[in-house]
Amino acid sequence: MSTTTTRPGPLPLPPDIPLPESRAYRIKRRLLGPPLHTDQLAHERLGKPTALAVFASDNLSSSAYATEEILKVLVPVAGVAAFALVVPITVALLVVLGFLILSYRQTIKAYPTAGGAYIVTRDNFGLLPAQVAGVALLSDYVLTVAVSVAAGTAAIASAFSPIAPYSVEVSVAFIALIAYGNLRGVRESGRLFAVPTYFFILNMVVLLGYGLVRMLFTHLPVEHAAGHEGVVPFGHGTGQGLFMGVALFKILTAFANGGAAVTGVEAISNGVPAFRVPEWKNARETLVIMGTSLGLMFLGLSVLAARLHVAPYESGTPTVISQIGRLVYGRGGIGTGLWISLQAGTALILILAANTSFADFPRLASFHAGDNFMPKQLTKRGHRLVFSNGILALAGASAFLVVIADAKVDNLIGLYAIGVFTSFTLSQAGMARHHVRLKEPGWRGGLFINGTGAVLSFVVDIIIAVTKFTHGAWAIVVLVPVMVSLLVRLNRQYEAEHHELEHDARAAAEAPILPHHAVLVMVDSLDRSTARAIQYARTLMPDELKAVHVAADLDRAEALADEWRRLGLTRIPLELVDCPDRRIARAVLEVVAESLAGGRTEVSVLVPRREYRRFWHRFLHDRTSDAIADVVAQLPHANVTFVPYHFEEVTR
Repeated sequence: MSTTTTRPGPLPLPPDIPLPESRAYRIKRRLLGPPLHTDQLAHERLGKPTALAVFASDNLSSSAYATEEILKVLVPVAGVAAFALVVPITVALLVVLGFLILSYRQTIKAYPTAGGAYIVTRDNFGLLPAQVAGVALLSDYVLTVAVSVAAGTAAIASAFSPIAPYSVEVSVAFIALIAYGNLRGVRESGRLFAVPTYFFILNMVVLLGYGLVRMLFTHLPVEHAAGHEGVVPFGHGTGQGLFMGVALFKILTAFANGGAAVTGVEAISNGVPAFRVPEWKNARETLVIMGTSLGLMFLGLSVLAARLHVAPYESGTPTVISQIGRLVYGRGGIGTGLWISLQAGTALILILAANTSFADFPRLASFHAGDNFMPKQLTKRGHRLVFSNGILALAGASAFLVVIADAKVDNLIGLYAIGVFTSFTLSQAGMARHHVRLKEPGWRGGLFINGTGAVLSFVVDIIIAVTKFTHGAWAIVVLVPVMVSLLVRLNRQYEAEHHELEHDARAAAEAPILPHHAVLVMVDSLDRSTARAIQYARTLMPDELKAVHVAADLDRAEALADEWRRLGLTRIPLELVDCPDRRIARAVLEVVAESLAGGRTEVSVLVPRREYRRFWHRFLHDRTSDAIADVVAQLPHANVTFVPYHFEEVTR
């Protein structure tokens, strides 16, 4: 017969029993709203329109700066010939994007509960390769936040130059705002970020539609940017040959820079459980919408940039997309209004692109933690059913990166994309092995798609690593193996702890108890907190009960002994322990060790502790009790219990 019982929750208490809430909890509740119950998790799921805003903002926002990053490499080398190369490079990247979209459709269907590089690699190659995929992707998520807010701040500075000197402060503030939105819950953050995402898409539809119509049927001006103050210097390409006189290495570097455009493809596969039922079907449809939208926007901007001959500025502002908007819309009243709307939409989508990382980083970190490769705190859902610790960790890491990079996209872009293409490669290779291993219906087609995706991702990864190695990619190349080794070491620690704790737990619980139980009450002074501890000690009915005072001051100790006798507490012996070196915790340790001698005694040490209503009162008193607990807890069969004494409201 089972002796376990289950009940729905704590029973109601009489009104005379107060249940105080901490100040921190009250602040949290006011900022984030009431806590969500675990059974409300199903109602936090996202429909396709909201999910597109949550998971696709990073991917879609890449179109705002990918063309500019290609031109930054080509213009200083090829000059005007760069504008003839930007569209072919864009098309090459869109081929990669197309295969990635098809590949991740396979991933979502095969792993509908929680796909993504980490789970796919773990399932097909094992835990260690999965750590490589996971760490690469986690580092890329941090970079995504930093790059996105830095690019968004640059877009704002393009329209409002006075904020340019404060780019770092503005970027960090945006990170804090996005983190706050995500701490409020998945559904609320989706609502918060949906409007800016669709506002950007609308602006891009208007810009590209109007721009292409003008290009085909009327006239678009050509910007003669060479020699303009602040524009990157124009090179003197020969304009001949397959690459217009540009060295293959520079073409590959431009391709690597533009590779930022296809980052974010994996986001939806990492967040399939956040979709409404049927999750996998809704996720696949959203993925196709995202990929198609990105492809059209990226290609459209590259075509307009090539036609208008807009060149990037060394300072990063005005941005290429800002210049395209100015030339397409003109400088009339309506044109200026549309340009301002474009800048606002671009800034918003770039800043909120960081939200994709905030949606996926905590979930991916929780997978690592669930496999004992990251701290267990990352597996816990917080106040609003989100992985709050992961959100805070991401916010802190990305803010640090923004500060050291001075909030400049150029300082960050060299680190960008290599991590995500590493995870792409492992994920698609894992899916290829999945098809070969299981041979499900249609596996040959899936093998071709995922195999091609793996090869393309690997090629792009090598290109990025080689061309950007001296521009910051070396840091990721070094960081990933270092982080993997740290995670493996952490895993060994967790596994060792688990083995020791789980080994023969029943025998340990049913082991014979020691025949003697001694309770020691630590006494500093004879007051109500000490009296409360003595009263509690008596309820334990030990074989031996005594009070212990560590006498760092002999006169004070004698006064305490006199007061002890005067109040008639002699039924409980008071032991004065001489401590001339004032190492109180060490003296207590020696007393406890003496009681443990012989191996037949279980010792309980009761330590009175004063609890204060005001946090600042804690700074008025030392915390010797913590030091005592730390040293005594090292001894086997020695147990420390804090007996709290709560001050009344009079202590203001």
